[in-house]
Amino acid sequence: MATLREIAEQVRAPKPAIEPEILRVSSIEGATPVTLVFATDALALAAALKSPAGGILTKPGLLVGNVAEEREIDTADPRLLPVTDPRYAFALAARFLQRHDDAGDGEAPRVHATAVLGENVRLGKRTSIGPHTILGDGVTVGDACTVLANVTIYSGTTIGDRVVVQAGAVLGSTGFGYARNAQTGEYLAFPQQGTLVIEDDVEIGANTTIDRGALGETRIGKGTKIDNLVHIAHNCVLGRNVIIAAQTGISGSCTIEDGAILGGQVGLGEHAHVGPGVILGGGAGVLSHKKVHGPGEVFRGRPARPLKQYLRDLAKLSRG
Repeated sequence: MATLREIAEQVRAPKPAIEPEILRVSSIEGATPVTLVFATDALALAAALKSPAGGILTKPGLLVGNVAEEREIDTADPRLLPVTDPRYAFALAARFLQRHDDAGDGEAPRVHATAVLGENVRLGKRTSIGPHTILGDGVTVGDACTVLANVTIYSGTTIGDRVVVQAGAVLGSTGFGYARNAQTGEYLAFPQQGTLVIEDDVEIGANTTIDRGALGETRIGKGTKIDNLVHIAHNCVLGRNVIIAAQTGISGSCTIEDGAILGGQVGLGEHAHVGPGVILGGGAGVLSHKKVHGPGEVFRGRPARPLKQYLRDLAKLSRG
């Protein structure tokens, strides 16, 4: 729980005249006197003002001129917190409320009775380990992390601060790498003895798997968000603030640079390279050893190509 003034300070809104206690965030429909809501248009703001919400995040532009008059918006309502981006501020407030509550539970890590920890495991302050989760020997988990149920974290994995790992994820598992005997056709497992590094503020979805490096490391950069059912193979390097949607498969030794966005069911062949800020639309595929570059440029199709080219190709196909 925090006061509305504390939340205003966190989201850089003007200090409100009132100081109600806020317990959590909510939808406008589910608002109560101890919840915070947000509104990005006049219609939503009018509904929020009629609700019992304890605080309302909104755009400054909705509080002036004809917009306010047409919707009968009370611009003097003391619950209003004007911010540039209400949706982002809402997410900031939600995180602040969660951390505020966690801090009240003390500094010690919390480990469920059914979790299994190997030797020399290190857990940071306020970190939570869920039921039936397994941490291998020497695993390090930083401060304020949340590791939920049935997660397996292999030896050689290092996790930074404020990381969230959803249920069923497997981190640091053996990569899929084999050496073939040309004479007999036999496959022999290539050594998979590297490491996995998860940097600060990463979020990993349910049943996602990330392999450790073969001889070096796999690294997931700070602030990256990974959806459910994603596979990231050995020796991959992901930059900061990368977004990866569900059912994406990333082959070994791929590089994905800062700010790239991968839609659902994207596939990357081995040694593929995705440049900074590139957007791969759902179902796109990047062939092995290929590069896609162009900050903010959208690529679609298999093989992935710029959106305009992809649409031209579709038009040609439709004409037969």
